[in-house]
Amino acid sequence: MADIVNLRRARKARARTDAARTADANRVEFGRTKAERTLTQATRDLSERRIEGHRRDPSRGDEPSS
Repeated sequence: MADIVNLRRARKARARTDAARTADANRVEFGRTKAERTLTQATRDLSERRIEGHRRDPSRGDEPSS
């Protein structure tokens, strides 16, 4: 014979597992500390300045060649 299942409890348990799965995904996507974000931004800025410093004609900037 089948086990008796309380539908309310089953629905709430499924909602909890769905919420936990969403929370895990958000932790991976947005779970960086402020120090990590700042370091990443500083590294990106440094790279951009180095690239700009190696341009042959700095006055031209990003203008396309004609």
